[in-house]
Amino acid sequence: MEEVYRPIWVSIIGNVLLSLLKLVVGFMYSSIALISDGVHSLSDVITSVIGYAGIRISSKPPDKSHPFGHSRFEPLVAFLIGEALIIVAYEIGRDAVYRIIEGGTIEVNSIMLGVTVLSILSKEAMFRYSVHVGRKLNSQILVADAYHHRSDALSSVAVLIGLGAQELGFMYGDSIAGLVVAVFLLKVSLDIILENVRYLTGQAPPFEVCEEIKERAMAVPNVLGVHDLRAHYVGSKLHVELHIEVPPELSLKEAHDVSEEVKRVIESLPEVEVAFVHVDIKGVTE
Repeated sequence: MEEVYRPIWVSIIGNVLLSLLKLVVGFMYSSIALISDGVHSLSDVITSVIGYAGIRISSKPPDKSHPFGHSRFEPLVAFLIGEALIIVAYEIGRDAVYRIIEGGTIEVNSIMLGVTVLSILSKEAMFRYSVHVGRKLNSQILVADAYHHRSDALSSVAVLIGLGAQELGFMYGDSIAGLVVAVFLLKVSLDIILENVRYLTGQAPPFEVCEEIKERAMAVPNVLGVHDLRAHYVGSKLHVELHIEVPPELSLKEAHDVSEEVKRVIESLPEVEVAFVHVDIKGVTE
């Protein structure tokens, strides 16, 4: 199995088990916090399946319909994950508000607390694994899925605090914990959406990345200058276009070899997918 798919399968299997456990215990003891947390974990299963499909599609090679590849599908799927999380956040928040208005209470026991602690530890482990692989492979889907795990871990912390408060006599502890879960989900969903909008709209990379591209090009022998550098995201990868200046005494073949070397060193950057290099003769274009 390819490394990029392992965190997805860990996420799917782990979340199925956690969601079933939390939902069963939540319904057994009428805990809206645990039921909400179980739904949260179940939503992780759905988004992980979507993420798996997104990685499969985005990794397809270029074809006639997508001559520059399918990499834009990855941030598109991550964007859809963020949208799905907003819906889940609304549903959880609404149910928590209803419980507060109705004034319902529950009895907290050690089984409920134990399930919550298990969820926190499991989700944090899944987060660390997914974010490590996602950043290593520069996969926005894995990073988005990882932070979904982190939001679930933090929401489970809120559930633990809420159940503890309920046990100590605060009648709204369970419901307020459900509201906190909704807020965590909303924040994470907005972060994912905003992060991937820039990939979908072809935003330019940070200034530091452009400077590194220039420095790498200038380090190639016979490159006297770099200008008209343009770079934008196509999915999570960069397409770069730039002009280099070479000495007028170079032959056509030598100038071509210089441009190919510039192309090679720029494309060796992990965030760059392809570079287009134009050659100008020093003194002719000035």
